[in-house]
Amino acid sequence: MYDIIGDVHGETDKLILLLKGLGYEKKNGSFFHPERKAVFVGDFINRGPKISETIQIIRAMAENGNALAILGNHELNAIFYYLKDDMGKYYARRKRYRLSLNQTLKEFADHEEEFKSHLRWMRSLPLFLDLGEIRVVHACWKDENIEIIKAHFSEGRLTKSKLREIFEDNTTVAKSVWETCKGVDFKLPKDLLVFDSTGQPHRTFRTKWWINPEGLTFRKISLESRFKLPKYTVPKEIVSPVKSYPEDAPIVFFGHYCLNSKSGILANNLCCVDSCVSRSRKLMAYRWSGEKILDESRIVKV
Repeated sequence: MYDIIGDVHGETDKLILLLKGLGYEKKNGSFFHPERKAVFVGDFINRGPKISETIQIIRAMAENGNALAILGNHELNAIFYYLKDDMGKYYARRKRYRLSLNQTLKEFADHEEEFKSHLRWMRSLPLFLDLGEIRVVHACWKDENIEIIKAHFSEGRLTKSKLREIFEDNTTVAKSVWETCKGVDFKLPKDLLVFDSTGQPHRTFRTKWWINPEGLTFRKISLESRFKLPKYTVPKEIVSPVKSYPEDAPIVFFGHYCLNSKSGILANNLCCVDSCVSRSRKLMAYRWSGEKILDESRIVKV
């Protein structure tokens, strides 16, 4: 049985409280449970005050067989930050990557080799888990993306050549990886903007990847935590129909969306475990024990 734990983002103290509350004990340098296994949905790093300790805890649990873990977009960004081309030049040392990584880079400023060791471990982690009755992904489960990832990453780790292909962002492989780790964004037409509470304009918004947007309102298809979308129907001229996630398909657990109080069960077989710990100060887990339909009473928050 599995305890699926949401985005930790360097909040070590809350992670330890959550693990202990779930009945995990520390033995031989790793938290363990005699009957259960933790599953981390990615985004261990950035934002929080104890990123190094968080990685150490999750890595030790994974390497000792006490946990499973997948990559989130924050780990991918860190991997790209240290990726070099054939000429030995760094690919991704751009502002958009460094901004989110500042806290992590600061913590490891005097321990770069240790961080590179963690990055090598991260490259060995999968982009998703299919555990039969449940599935775990960081942001979005689309069968076509999962099949593409299976076909291209059968070697079990992110090789440098594959990382370069993903970074170039112009192939079906790259699209599959980014949608899996970052979700599906709806691009608004050039003459339409959405403004958040600070007055910042947005041309894209995160969508509920499991529903077909045809005939629905902008707000109905939105999975945004930063701003609200209008209630009017999405014009058919700008909507692309997608295949809905079947109601009888295996349960999917995911993180990424920083949903705060709106996190948790979103459908009978869909659960977002990212309670936005950096804002809400709460870390969330779901204790799955074989049920076919998600049960609110199995959600734990600290």
